[in-house]
Amino acid sequence: MTLRGLLFQPAFVVWTTVIAVLLAPLAPVIGGTGIRWWARRWEGGVLVLLRVLCGIRLEVRGTPPTEPSLLASKHQSALETVVFHRLVPAIAVPLKIELTRIPLFGRFLLESGCIGVQREAGTRALRQLVKGGRRRLDEGLSLLVFPEGTRVPPGERRPYRPGIAALYLQLGRPVVPVAVHTGHVWRRGMFDKHPGTAVIEFLEPIPPGLDRRTFMARLEERIETASARLAGVQRSRVSDEVGVTP
Repeated sequence: MTLRGLLFQPAFVVWTTVIAVLLAPLAPVIGGTGIRWWARRWEGGVLVLLRVLCGIRLEVRGTPPTEPSLLASKHQSALETVVFHRLVPAIAVPLKIELTRIPLFGRFLLESGCIGVQREAGTRALRQLVKGGRRRLDEGLSLLVFPEGTRVPPGERRPYRPGIAALYLQLGRPVVPVAVHTGHVWRRGMFDKHPGTAVIEFLEPIPPGLDRRTFMARLEERIETASARLAGVQRSRVSDEVGVTP
C-alpha cells in the first residue's frame, strides 16, 4: 500500500461514479458506439488521475490495428483493463459472465460489445468465445484477449490458454501481439502504485494460416521476448523517472 494509491482510490471511485450516473439514462439510446465513446472519456480521466496523483505516465509504442483484428496482450496490471478503448476505439473484450450480471454495470459491458464467457464450461466456453468473437469482428470491432487468462506479475509466466488459438484458427484473422511493462507501476490491487512509465507496445501481426502449435509458439515468443526487453529498458532508467509521452 502506498500514499499515492490511497490518494488515487477515492478519486477513481468519484470519477467512475460521475461517468456511470451520466451514462445510465443515455445507454439505451446511444448504443454500443456511444458507450465505447464514454468508455474512452472515462479511461482518459483515469490516465489523468494516474499521472497527477501517482506520477504514472503511459507510453505507447508500435501501431495499433486500424482494421478489425485479434489482439493478444500480456496482462501485468489493472492498467490494461482501463486503456485499450483509448488505443483501439472499436474494441470488444471477452470476460467472465459473472461481471455482466452486475446491475447497471453489466448492462454497460454487454451493450459496449463485451462477450460474457462461462470460463468453467470448458469446450462450451470456447464455443461461446468463438461465436461472440465472430459476431464482434463482423460488426467491425477488434477483439482483445489476455492469453494467460489472468494478471501475471512482472518476471513470472503462466501457460497460454487455448482461447486465443481457437479464435485464430476458426476466425482467420491476423493476431496482433501486445507486450507490456506495467506491473512495476501498478501492482496487484488498487492501492499499490509507484511513479514511473508504463509501456504498451503493439508488435508485428501474425498472419492467419499457421497451424496451432506454430502459432502458439510464435505468439508466446514475441510477447514474452518483447515484454522482457521492455522490463530491461525500464530497469536501466532512474527509478523516479515518469517519462515524456503523454
